[in-house]
Amino acid sequence: MKRFIVFALLCLAVGATAQAQSRLEHLTVKSKILGVEKNYSVYLPDGYDNSTERYPVLYLLHGAWGNHKSWNRNGGGEQPRITDEQIAKGEAVKMIVVMPDATGLGKRRGGKNMGYFNVKDWAYEDFFFQEFIPYIDQTFRTIATKEGRAIAGLSMGGGGSVVYAQRHPEMFNACYSTSGLLDHRYKLLETPHDEIEWRWSVAETSPVEFLRHATAEQIEKLRTVRWMLDCGDDDGLIQTNLDFFTEMKREKVPVEFRIRDGVHDWKFWREALPLILNFSFKKE
Repeated sequence: MKRFIVFALLCLAVGATAQAQSRLEHLTVKSKILGVEKNYSVYLPDGYDNSTERYPVLYLLHGAWGNHKSWNRNGGGEQPRITDEQIAKGEAVKMIVVMPDATGLGKRRGGKNMGYFNVKDWAYEDFFFQEFIPYIDQTFRTIATKEGRAIAGLSMGGGGSVVYAQRHPEMFNACYSTSGLLDHRYKLLETPHDEIEWRWSVAETSPVEFLRHATAEQIEKLRTVRWMLDCGDDDGLIQTNLDFFTEMKREKVPVEFRIRDGVHDWKFWREALPLILNFSFKKE
């Protein structure tokens, strides 16, 4: 009988473990600032539904011509699988991962309104900080502090993450840019039409130019954020990453930079994701 009870308890434990799992949801949020509903994806870690625990939040930004599903689709970022694996191995803390949408109205989700910045008739950055982050904090059990937030992104999203952390350093403890577009003199464009609409979506001041004109107070605030860059050695954007790194070092802002073998593609960014997850929130 004793053996039977032990066996039954083991079966219950195995069953509970099998049921406990992370989940990915594709949702929308209404924006008064933009006048539309915006898509986003959210990853909730294993145990979220069975606890009252609060979790840190990683905001993970997609690149140009991507959308909120790019980081989690098979063949893309494969974020749920990789995050599950990193947490299970103890390489990352349990966290919520939020993937916003910054698509445009043009061909292949590009063009007008693509990007993370305020432009004419489209105040995306205002939406992100005044509506989106407060909505996420109200809707999910987040740690709604600087220490509980990190931001990262690839390509256009890498540039977006750096600009956001530069302009709002009180909001994020860490920023990770992979293959980041960090100076808009460097463009990933296909046609003159795309170029015109792309110019509507770039920051007025690039991350490199921001550093060249930053005040002493701004520089001091940048030092409260942990910074990481990585870029492929055969990526066309490597020079802008080197420029940004050089300016950060000139201003004595601590920053790490990794040049890895690779190009501007999903293989490189999938390999970056474990590094992003590990860097965003340090295990105690």
